[in-house]
Amino acid sequence: MTAETRKCQSCKYQFTIEPADFVFYEKLRVPPPTFCPTCRFQRRMSFRSGRRLHKRKVEFSNKEVFSPFPINSPFRVFDEKYWWSDAWDPMDYGREYDFSRSFFEQFCELQLAVPMPHRRVLSGIHSDYSENAVSIKNCYLCFNAGFTEDSLYSESINRCKECVDTLKVEECELSYELFNCQKCFRTLFSSHCLECVDLAFSIDLVGCQNCFGCVSLRNKKYYIFNQPYSREEYFERIREYNLGSARVVSELQKKVAELALRMPVKFFRGQHNVSVRGDYLDRCKNTKDSFYCCDLENCSYCQLILFAKSSDCMDISVAGGQLCYELQEAGGYEAKFSWVCIPSNTLELAGFVSLQYCMYCFGASSSNLFGCIGLRNKQYCILNKQYSKEEYEELVPKIIDHMNKMPYVVEKRDEKGEMKKIEYRYGEFFPSEFSPLPYNETWAQDYYPLTKEKAEANGFLWNEVAQSSYQSTKNSETLPDDIKEIDDSILEDIIQCAQCSSAFKIIPQELQFYRRMNLPLPKLCFNCRHRERAKGRNPLKLWHRQCMCDYNVFKNSANHPHHKEGRCPNEFETSYAPDRPEIVYCESCYQSEVI
Repeated sequence: MTAETRKCQSCKYQFTIEPADFVFYEKLRVPPPTFCPTCRFQRRMSFRSGRRLHKRKVEFSNKEVFSPFPINSPFRVFDEKYWWSDAWDPMDYGREYDFSRSFFEQFCELQLAVPMPHRRVLSGIHSDYSENAVSIKNCYLCFNAGFTEDSLYSESINRCKECVDTLKVEECELSYELFNCQKCFRTLFSSHCLECVDLAFSIDLVGCQNCFGCVSLRNKKYYIFNQPYSREEYFERIREYNLGSARVVSELQKKVAELALRMPVKFFRGQHNVSVRGDYLDRCKNTKDSFYCCDLENCSYCQLILFAKSSDCMDISVAGGQLCYELQEAGGYEAKFSWVCIPSNTLELAGFVSLQYCMYCFGASSSNLFGCIGLRNKQYCILNKQYSKEEYEELVPKIIDHMNKMPYVVEKRDEKGEMKKIEYRYGEFFPSEFSPLPYNETWAQDYYPLTKEKAEANGFLWNEVAQSSYQSTKNSETLPDDIKEIDDSILEDIIQCAQCSSAFKIIPQELQFYRRMNLPLPKLCFNCRHRERAKGRNPLKLWHRQCMCDYNVFKNSANHPHHKEGRCPNEFETSYAPDRPEIVYCESCYQSEVI
């Protein structure tokens, strides 16, 4: 079996299907994809709600809730608690399969009929303003969060406590403005740090303590801008910096950013990996073209798997399992083409088997479901209708054959104004039109930003962001520079964001944190702060490059054993584009200089 080059239905660019990919498709009895990996991921992410919540009412209640589903959404929405109760039965919406119409047409009708919960928060306590979370307590505007307490304004946060304004952090505590940090305590304005205590304005530190403005250090104490000090000197110098001042913080951030560009970076970020290709991977093995994932084995084209182990999977995002394909926040064993379908315990996959084209199906004993929505602990159902095991196993192959003979066809106008026809047969994730979420309010917009015109031309929904009806009482530029100058009256103010037209408020829990940590008030709204933080995130794309080590671009500390002179011959795939200003080193050169 050899590699094949094919043209993507959507973007029309060519992509390669490797021999190992064909083996996987044969094992799962699915056809090769007709969309490239990028378009596949983009479509899945258009089903992943972002950081925008809408105040709206739900069916059977006058209760107002905060939900990612806009008020004008055509989809039915129940209060989360009511949805999980026994007061209604999703089997009541079951229907016979109609072979005179396409599968996706029938599924769309079922999707409009079966209600969805107003949000996805399991075991949330005092966390009404969060979404896509499990086991959180006293959290405010936290998204993609798990097992976290007393935290604010964060995304992809796992097993943390008292963290504010963070992105992709795990097992951190009492920390602020972090990106891609693990097991850090009292760490401020830092990124890519591991197992550190009492850091500020630092990048790429491991096992360090009491470091300030440092880059690429290992197991160090009492360093300021990469220079060592005695314990007494360190604390004396640190007292010179007033971190409660917004002006001082801004100057320090610029200074450490300049230092970082003078230091080499490793072509890849991750820990404890074996034979991987991608970026931001931890504890992965035999994994290729995957990003922001943990605990993967024998997986490809995966993204944002942070909370569960996965093996022998391809094209899965956010959640996973074993032998899974084309999932977004779904898992189990041999699950395919599904959205928000996970067992009650994501570590116990044995009973959660063979779900195809399902949405919002849960329960450890759910198995053999095809085209179902909202079912719990059900088996052998098609379009929410119950069948016997024999009937189910006879009907599903006929439906698959029918999906191939009568595909769901959508005509779209491309960027040049020309019409293009997209066909969805068996083997593809849900069409983009089936997402109940506006594209500009999903993770897809974070990773692949589109204009309204381009999004709608590709079948995505769009929601015009209404101008804030709140009249700001204070301009962020006129805020006192020092947190010590802020009194409790700020809690009554509506502050105009310094970057966009939005306004925001300071909540009591937040103000208490700033005072405790001696930090200035933010001048940007939550979304703008997130976007600024996300600028440190490399794209989900790889470039082939050669190591930049040549003993000139950076003054190495010693000769490197594998090339004692001249440029290092090592080549690699990296998410650092060739035109980036960073000094990108291979593993060997980087370890020689940093570790």
